[in-house]
Amino acid sequence: MLHSLKVLGVRISIDDFGTGYSSLSYLKRFPIDTLKIDRSFVIDLPGDQNAASIARAVIAMAHGLQLKVVAEGVENAEQLAFLVENSCDEVQGYYFSRPLTADNCGELLAEQRRLSLPIVEHAQHHLVDA
Repeated sequence: MLHSLKVLGVRISIDDFGTGYSSLSYLKRFPIDTLKIDRSFVIDLPGDQNAASIARAVIAMAHGLQLKVVAEGVENAEQLAFLVENSCDEVQGYYFSRPLTADNCGELLAEQRRLSLPIVEHAQHHLVDA
């Protein structure tokens, strides 16, 4: 069924990757586009070495398979900087916004808010120096 949906142009993500029933074999068997790193691995970034190693490994593995990576549960600038420095494609979490109603979401989009540039510039500078 997933292959049929893919033919129709549906993009497929594995949510909460690394927890529960997610399996590496899914990456081989199913037509996946995106892996979403579970917030349980993001919450302790960047200070926890194990969480940092897991996040880096998932990002590298996903990119090696030509998959996008989304980190869930980003709550602070340090987590964001770590993920940007490690080439995570997308992030989501309370750092950006709490869950919103449709009306409030429209208002947020109308504000055209952008990420804090010093964080992004710092991460880009770090990548250039590496």
